[in-house]
Amino acid sequence: MANKVLVLGEVREGVLRNVSFEAIAAAKQIADGGEVVGVLLGDSVANLASELIAYGADRVVTVEHPHLKSYTSDGYSQAFLAVCEQEKPEGIIFGHTSLGKDLSPKLASRLSSGLISDVTEIEGSGEGAVYIRPIYSGKAFEKVKVKDGIVFVTIRPNNIKPLEKNASRTGDVASISVDVQNLRTIIKDVVRKATTGVDLSEAKIVVAGGRGVKSAEGFEPLKELANLLGGAVGASRGACDADYCDYSLQIGQTGKVVTPDLYIAAGISGAIQHLAGMSNSKVIVAINKDPEANIFKVADYGIVGDLFEVIPMLIEEFKALKVNS
Repeated sequence: MANKVLVLGEVREGVLRNVSFEAIAAAKQIADGGEVVGVLLGDSVANLASELIAYGADRVVTVEHPHLKSYTSDGYSQAFLAVCEQEKPEGIIFGHTSLGKDLSPKLASRLSSGLISDVTEIEGSGEGAVYIRPIYSGKAFEKVKVKDGIVFVTIRPNNIKPLEKNASRTGDVASISVDVQNLRTIIKDVVRKATTGVDLSEAKIVVAGGRGVKSAEGFEPLKELANLLGGAVGASRGACDADYCDYSLQIGQTGKVVTPDLYIAAGISGAIQHLAGMSNSKVIVAINKDPEANIFKVADYGIVGDLFEVIPMLIEEFKALKVNS
């Protein structure tokens, strides 16, 4: 049994990402009655500790330093290793995000630990826990069990349900001092190309466009539909290569992996590389003029038609539903 599990609370623009709460739920299952300790790294993050506790963390450890204001693998690894040295955990859970994918292998190597990445489901608890992860671009799944050493896992966002938030929960919050130094990389400024709004990796609804959108202007109706539904806009690599949108929106084998409750694919043919990034979505709706398009093979619902006719109709219908509700 993992008596103590550390969970990295991932902070973006001063707000905890939802995958942090999903990681706490996973940690509770793995700890099986043991202690779940949230870890916050940053320049000014102590104020977020109560939220981790509200979602199930037993206590929180913070490390604050000016060099942790922006993520660098050097800075974060120094800080997290210092927490590990103090806490001596049996388990560690990160989100399988850009940060988690970059940091976890480095830490696993330093801790002489194995790493189970991109976990979508956990069966059982404690020592008997079995970790399920997709392989071969999502065409198969493997089950992994840890026999010895630290249980180090990254979990895919939107797959493990967070515990219900309880603002009345209490827990200790402690700060440790770490002299973060000898950084090979210093972040001077961050320029974001991604659109504001819902985080694509954690969105419950995604409206994605492909080459069939035909232009950057063609993405505007998709953005309107996504905003109406409280979702995020994504794209196939073909659309990104054609300069219809920024690569930050790319979904697929070489882009982001998403598992929303609803995925609307407009003008996307369904290349295997794209399917690798979205085929595990709970409900897939495909809109394409070609009835033989590969995307229809994975879709739960298919609409054979011109997306420039179908998307405006969907927008009007959803607007009417909102007015009448």
